Amino acid sequence: MRRPVDTGDPDRLYTVTGGRSRAEDSFDLVTLVVSEREPTAGMQSEHVRILELCRHPTALVEIAADLRLPITVVRILLGDLLATGSITARHPRAAPSVASLPESALLQEVLHGLRNL
Repeated sequence: MRRPVDTGDPDRLYTVTGGRSRAEDSFDLVTLVVSEREPTAGMQSEHVRILELCRHPTALVEIAADLRLPITVVRILLGDLLATGSITARHPRAAPSVASLPESALLQEVLHGLRNL
């Protein structure tokens, strides 16, 4: 049986985010996050864990899964760290236009080749 994604205790989540429900910066699910400094004494435990996880580029969705926190909560925590310069975020680039995307026939050939490996 599948469990709901957000199984966190509402009181704990309220405390973790300081009562906030929206992040200052918009983070996409695949935004890569990298730590820019080591955790310091007195930091919130979730912030410390994020800085430890992000020593190498890590996607927001991976951070949320590792912390077992809802995406919204992790976005708020990342916003805190970004504001203090503790992390950098590499947002995914959108294609300039549909014309610049590879043709579906080419993608099908690549997929076929990968399946044959």
